[in-house]
Amino acid sequence: MTPGARVQAAIEILDEILTGQAVEKTLTNWARRSRFAGSKDRAAVRDHVYQALRCRRSYAVLGGSETGRGLMLGACKDQGLDPAALFHGEGHAPSALSAAEQSIAPEFHSDAERHDIPEWLWPVFSRSLGTEAIAAATALRSRAAVHLRVNLLKGDRDNAIERLTREGIATEPHPASPTALTVTEGARRIKNAESYLQGFVELQDAASQAVVDKLPVQNAPRILDYCSGGGGKALAIAAQTQAEVCAHDADPRRMRDIPERAMRAGADIRCLTSEELVTQAPFDLVLCDAPCSGSGSWRRDPEGKWRLTQDTLDDTVALQARILDEAAQRVAPGGVLAFATCSMLDVENSQQTQRFQERHTGWAHLSETAWHVHSGTDGFYVSVFRRNGTE
Repeated sequence: MTPGARVQAAIEILDEILTGQAVEKTLTNWARRSRFAGSKDRAAVRDHVYQALRCRRSYAVLGGSETGRGLMLGACKDQGLDPAALFHGEGHAPSALSAAEQSIAPEFHSDAERHDIPEWLWPVFSRSLGTEAIAAATALRSRAAVHLRVNLLKGDRDNAIERLTREGIATEPHPASPTALTVTEGARRIKNAESYLQGFVELQDAASQAVVDKLPVQNAPRILDYCSGGGGKALAIAAQTQAEVCAHDADPRRMRDIPERAMRAGADIRCLTSEELVTQAPFDLVLCDAPCSGSGSWRRDPEGKWRLTQDTLDDTVALQARILDEAAQRVAPGGVLAFATCSMLDVENSQQTQRFQERHTGWAHLSETAWHVHSGTDGFYVSVFRRNGTE
């Protein structure tokens, strides 16, 4: 495919997504019906689509319309490219620019529009991040780096770097965690690399790893990852301790990959149903990685940014509080409860910590830490409490 043909494909895919179609499903359907597209073509089209979604509001202004064509025209302008070099109608490229498109005079009407945040969310976003709000919003407009976690059960960081180098994957240490690596070259090779397939490394954001570093895992004989999902944090915990590590999720289907991932990593993780959880509690450490807005990972999932509404955020905040209260009941006297989100919004983070303390006596607040996207990781938050030993 020519560069122009890739842009036209992205336009058509974006038009479907803008009608409400799911991003991944739309991309998959396009790839299935476009057998002529090679792997590099599919990757390039995918990159076009995701970047346009990250910058949906500003690209619409720059391109004159919130359509696939408008977004891709806006992308050209934002990236300093000459649109006429791609919009010319030859070789399956988009049709040539109209006189109206050539005369667009973009004007941003708000900071939210300029920095690609939903208008209703900007007050919460800017309050949550203060003077760092624009830096965070700007970072969300770019593709996230690929991070790996070194599996300490199979080797150290230097060994992992050497193994990956031999497989054509260049990495460097990330300062957020002693186990974190940033991939600087060869990211698309990771899932076929022996280092990954044999469990020497796992894909995991550096801040997600840093959350685990904040937990007193060495002092907890029995540990529960309460909202485990695919088990990334449970695996990270198991690599750092000889403790009994259990995983639980309200939807057991989310845990279906944990046994295979644990076997690959050489870890021992027990997945518990809700019924089993009742008999296995209490635990010395419970990590509650709660459902959230995902605002800290919108670079990877820009669709989530535009689907979020005030109502869904309110519902999510209420759900987090209920889950946190439930998780607290699983903690043994003298044990530790950790509440984490991949969010940068105060209503999901510091305010949840404050409200938990207001609802519950007999807990000491030990620490809280936040990571933001403009510091080179996903946005994450963790708050750690210790239960009174007499309860």
